[in-house]
Amino acid sequence: MEPATTSHSADTGDVEALRGENERLRARLAELERELVEVQARADAQVAHWQERAYWLDRWHLDLNAIMRRPAAQRALAALKGARAVYRALKRAKRTLRREA
Repeated sequence: MEPATTSHSADTGDVEALRGENERLRARLAELERELVEVQARADAQVAHWQERAYWLDRWHLDLNAIMRRPAAQRALAALKGARAVYRALKRAKRTLRREA
């Protein structure tokens, strides 16, 4: 049979270990709660942004889906994509020339 003092000291060590783990878990929980608040704030800002855009599109009676169904809109979109590709290629070339210089 073990002496009472040994089991008492083992129990005290276990209690201290549990307290330490509880503190670590509480700190992690607080960190995750702060992160959640930040994520929610960013999501709320995005929702507000898109609600504002939708408001003005409705106010001006613009239906983007109807506009984009038109052949001219598809050609304009293709032209914009081509212009963007040229712009990006020029930008890449400029960066490459700067590195070589």
